[in-house]
Amino acid sequence: MPHEIEIIVPPGKKKERLDVFLTHHVQNATRNKVQRAIEQGQVLVNGESVRSSHQVVSGEIIHVTFPKPPPPKAVAENIPLDILHEDEDVIVVNKPAGMVTHPAYGNYRGTLVNALLYHCNHLSTLHDDQRPGIVHRLDKDTSGLMVIAKTDHAHTRLAKQFALRTIAREYQAIVWGVFTSRNGVIEAHLGRSKSDRKKMAVVPEGKRAVTEYEVLQQFGYLALVRLKLQTGRTHQIRVHLAHINHPVFGDPTYNGRHIVWGPATQARKAEVQNLLDLMPRQALHAKTIGFVHPSSGKNMQFDSELPADMQAVLGKLSS
Repeated sequence: MPHEIEIIVPPGKKKERLDVFLTHHVQNATRNKVQRAIEQGQVLVNGESVRSSHQVVSGEIIHVTFPKPPPPKAVAENIPLDILHEDEDVIVVNKPAGMVTHPAYGNYRGTLVNALLYHCNHLSTLHDDQRPGIVHRLDKDTSGLMVIAKTDHAHTRLAKQFALRTIAREYQAIVWGVFTSRNGVIEAHLGRSKSDRKKMAVVPEGKRAVTEYEVLQQFGYLALVRLKLQTGRTHQIRVHLAHINHPVFGDPTYNGRHIVWGPATQARKAEVQNLLDLMPRQALHAKTIGFVHPSSGKNMQFDSELPADMQAVLGKLSS
């Protein structure tokens, strides 16, 4: 969105050129930037366009609209990648927890895209300069497998498979609670939370979302579950599991760092805290991905081990 400023010229102000006045009163503004904005009609004085030489006087209302600058182009960075497969069309990588998928506001460096740009001579160009090669995303603190498009042809073919829900994706998560059934399906519409726009929530007017789950192992108040997506909504697994009172263990956004099952005794609090110390993020991993290769038409299937932090928690639960 554009950056808008309204300035009322203070009483007693001596006459001064408009461009000089704004250079002194707008943070990080240069005179050239101000003059360009005036010429482009982005500066109004009492609702009218004027010249840079206009002499401002007390009481005038100046409205300035600066267009939001485009984000910086993603740059290559020498960041190690865990690559399971690579050919002329695609790369399959195991993204670690803590890595953002592509540059965005507040995260322009250290992302998967930055690492891919260093590793590859070319990535698909169907997205903007911030998302070359990116066909789908994982949350910053969700680890696991992603397929990257190196060519526009591959990107188009893979995107179609995601749209048709023919991509095979399996997640595993450590979640709170005791399940009464080994298998189940969660179907609840998802949309932006009305109380916090950064979060998703189950809302009647939201988009249809369906998650299948299977309990692989029960550990008292925690369980290891396998999850499959019939739809691919933002934060779908995390919100769906929290909705049925089985939030992902360690999830700071959807109540996964509080005791939600069993008595909150001092001994239990200490035990849970020890596990949370091992799991500073949501215990969610995209373990498997399968797709039809965009050029050969061959069915490709890849699997990964659970990351060390999830294995450490499971080890403590099993001991």
